[in-house]
Amino acid sequence: MRLTTVLSMAAKATFPKDYRYGTNRPWTVAAKRLNPPGKKRRNVFVEPIPDEEWSVFRGDTVEIQSGKDKGKQGKVSQVFRHRNWVILEGLHTHFRYIGKSTHYRGTYIASEAPILLRDVTLIDPTDRKPTEVEWRFTEEGEKVRVSLRTGRIVPKPVFQRKDGIVPQQWKDGPKDTSPEDTLEKTYTPLLKTLEEEVMEKLGIQETKTPKRSYWY
Repeated sequence: MRLTTVLSMAAKATFPKDYRYGTNRPWTVAAKRLNPPGKKRRNVFVEPIPDEEWSVFRGDTVEIQSGKDKGKQGKVSQVFRHRNWVILEGLHTHFRYIGKSTHYRGTYIASEAPILLRDVTLIDPTDRKPTEVEWRFTEEGEKVRVSLRTGRIVPKPVFQRKDGIVPQQWKDGPKDTSPEDTLEKTYTPLLKTLEEEVMEKLGIQETKTPKRSYWY
């Protein structure tokens, strides 16, 4: 089986209709424990939100509209579109024990619980107040989020990778390879062996006829 076929199968991973999505990756032990084989789970009904209408992303600042932390603002650290969940840094937390054993009671930690998307509202960076947004297009054709209250553009948050680099703010240095040089085709494949190519570049003429060989 070709590697491209395996990668395409992995990209199109399918799950049962009663699969229960959670905050863990589907291939982790915690997710498999939540969805044991052969066990039927009751259906969880999730309001369908198209990808083009999703307005909250990782790094956005939002305000909680209901619950014990109502009125508090926080930064979105994770987004789970399968369940319309977002997780905020340091908000909507519950306490639990981890690492329990027969001789150790475990470590008591605070864990951030997910919040439904409808229970948070995006913050307008101009006045730091909650606002509803809608998607619009600029004169240049760029799709942006616009505040319905102030009419100002709410920019998407910049994403910082694990190595500390922000792709949108990266500038190539003198030792970096430009995209044009990367995409330039500098090699022309030939139906010759390596030895024949080297002899041709060095101007060596071979009068003998090489013996035919097969690699398969």
